[in-house]
Amino acid sequence: HTQGLSETLVSAADCSVERTADICGLQIAEVQSFYRQFADTEKTVTIFSQGVNQSSAGSDKVNSIINCHLLTGRIGRAGMGPFSITGQPNAMGGREVGGLANMLAAHMNLEDEQHRHIVQNFWSSPKIADKAGLKAVDLFDAIHAGKIKAVWIIATNPVVSMPNAERVREALERCELVIVSDILRGTDTVQLGHIKLPATGWAEKDGSVTNSERRISRQRGFLPAPGEAKADWWILCEVAKRLGFDGFDYPDPAEIFDEHARLSAEQNNGLRDFDIAGLSGLNKQQYADLQPIQWPVLASVDGTKPVGTARLCSEDFYTPNRKARFVPVSFRPPQNAPNGEYPFILNTGRIRDQWHTMTRSGKSAKLGSHLPEPYVEMHPRDALLCGVNEHSLARLTSAWGEIVVRVKISVENSRGSVFVPIHWNSLTASDARVGKLVNPVVDPISGEPEFKHTPVRVEPFLVDWHGFVLSRRPIANEEFAYWARATGDQFLRYELAGRHRPEDWSNWGRQLLGAHSELDDYLEYVDATANLYRGALVVNERVEACVFISPRLDLPSRQWLAGLFAKNQLDELDRVSMLVGRPADPTADVGPTVCSCFGVGRNVIVREIKAQNLQTPEAIGQCLKAGTNCGSCVPELRKLIAEARAPR
Repeated sequence: HTQGLSETLVSAADCSVERTADICGLQIAEVQSFYRQFADTEKTVTIFSQGVNQSSAGSDKVNSIINCHLLTGRIGRAGMGPFSITGQPNAMGGREVGGLANMLAAHMNLEDEQHRHIVQNFWSSPKIADKAGLKAVDLFDAIHAGKIKAVWIIATNPVVSMPNAERVREALERCELVIVSDILRGTDTVQLGHIKLPATGWAEKDGSVTNSERRISRQRGFLPAPGEAKADWWILCEVAKRLGFDGFDYPDPAEIFDEHARLSAEQNNGLRDFDIAGLSGLNKQQYADLQPIQWPVLASVDGTKPVGTARLCSEDFYTPNRKARFVPVSFRPPQNAPNGEYPFILNTGRIRDQWHTMTRSGKSAKLGSHLPEPYVEMHPRDALLCGVNEHSLARLTSAWGEIVVRVKISVENSRGSVFVPIHWNSLTASDARVGKLVNPVVDPISGEPEFKHTPVRVEPFLVDWHGFVLSRRPIANEEFAYWARATGDQFLRYELAGRHRPEDWSNWGRQLLGAHSELDDYLEYVDATANLYRGALVVNERVEACVFISPRLDLPSRQWLAGLFAKNQLDELDRVSMLVGRPADPTADVGPTVCSCFGVGRNVIVREIKAQNLQTPEAIGQCLKAGTNCGSCVPELRKLIAEARAPR
């Protein structure tokens, strides 16, 4: 069932157990144990994600995983096989329609002459491209060089998400025509658009999506499109028609889907894996009622009901001779190694409560309450060497750019490496687009950037004072050396730091919070000697905004103060507490959010762990509900239990 094994074994010969252990930083015994377990355990699934894919050798890494499963016969059988956990819920759906620079629609290959012929004839197209287009990094390099003069960006935010992101910004600033389709006006990329097209969002879309098990599901919009927002397919068709192109008179998504299904079956006869012939010819009602189904989808024997396919590659493979191909690969280290100037390896990725560049998830008060600031996570010994402390600010610098973020210490972070989340952008922080740091090296086959391995250095970012503002209205933040913004419940939260102390804290605070009249109900506390300042603007007996400043990081609890914004009227005790900087009732401070689903704070959890001697996350869940919904906070609950039980 396979071919090319001998060449592949030769290419793998130089990766002995000893060399593998050395490269991976593991003990030889650990590697041997893993190999034995893999060999002895028949039902083995290899789950991999961006740590494998986002590499200059990502294609080789994936092929290595597939090679191992082919060699042991662990493909196409229940409970075994390589399994890619993609970063997008509809990543497979994008591939099916040719959403990559080297693909045609219906999983056909742009470099295959026969595939080009099929697509060109099916569409009655006078022309068809005969070579791959530019992948993302190359595309923006070409824009930067002036070789591409117009670009249309749909449903993505490359000024934040791309490597060497400052060069991407420069490229779009130089480009003669930038068109952006998005659902939000305020993104880093939309701000650079010359033409801005309002598009529908997930809850407003009608169409289909495909998940990781090849299951096509109907997506039915349940909200009306706001304002002038239109579906992407409609926008594309209207532009094509107005440019004079034929073939774009689709009345609805159902007709587009039917063409998609018919193309997948064109001259297929089982030669290509993607075939949904059984879903062609659906009328509008049948399309509307379509139930989830796995491709390939063929018609039933009597032609009445489409039949999906639960498993592929159980007998043969979609190659000319129906045999799977081993791919010889050799180990290649990352292209940029750490050195004396940049001694640490930057790893980037997601955190549990945010999504991509935070343009939508950043609007959620519930999600923003857990980790409201951009940060760098590093081992305590590395932090000591760099002269940075927990919660202090640090500047990270690479050969491509620099950012400023908060320091988070964790013994779980490997020594020599640092981690920064990908989500923060120029609208949510002063200088935290981690893409500015990331090197632009890509995999030569996939074009995937090396997001997981950029040499950086870490150094203190020195400031004269720290502070925060909670305000119902946006504040001007350009003057601060550092700021980060998060959405709260009925307020915006700003974390601030500055390098110059105002001559008059009182005047500064009033201007910042909008208390321009002596008649305003403004509370304040000033200690000029200690450089402490607290101010609060009250409007109609409700807190409108408050600011707290200190030369150190010893600032009041934001969670307690956030609770005051839910009150329709402050009492005298609330007013005094704000000036003192702590609640009269200590239990009013719930602490930083741990469980976002139910809004349970750290202080509440710790108090209950100690008071009731809770030993497990399940016990915490029974008491406080924390960890009983999505479960993503369970690891943090375990840490809190361990800390509570540890000796002082």
